[in-house]
Amino acid sequence: MGGVVTAVSRSATHTMGKGNEKRVTLLAGLGVDGDAHVGETVKHRSRVRRDPSQPNLRQVHLMHSELHDELRATGFEVEPGQMGENVTTRGLDLLSLPTGTRLQLGTSALVEVTGLRNPCTQLDGIHEGLMAATLDRDERGELVRRAGVMGVVLAGGEVRPGDSIRVELPEEPHERLEPV
Repeated sequence: MGGVVTAVSRSATHTMGKGNEKRVTLLAGLGVDGDAHVGETVKHRSRVRRDPSQPNLRQVHLMHSELHDELRATGFEVEPGQMGENVTTRGLDLLSLPTGTRLQLGTSALVEVTGLRNPCTQLDGIHEGLMAATLDRDERGELVRRAGVMGVVLAGGEVRPGDSIRVELPEEPHERLEPV
């Protein structure tokens, strides 16, 4: 099981969209070098207001480009990085991965998946209705969040479009991803 990196993005400021780069550097225990969310403790403004000493479980945001394809098919014009992700992937079902999955990006970067991204209303600032389009309901009526996953950097390194993604599942029993 694996996939490929299709885009890498970062922003030094707290804006929804992140500019695409030729490469980004992941820093162990911190996140994406030069991104507003880099750090050992939380950087997302809503979480900082609640408790700035919380560990940063959202150092890297990964999103599957298949979601972009689905959104475009329903009329939303979205591009990699525009929805706040740092790493855009293809060929890997990020949402079905269990908590603790390790993703090797390229030759050296290692990210551990901590949970689901909880879509926020800022997505509606890109396109009206975009937040709702990233949410769904399963057969039991439970909310399904489709806006990617979050992770922490275990080993640093450069990540570029075209890099392969190798998946290492945690030991069973697997824990289903929850929002972080």
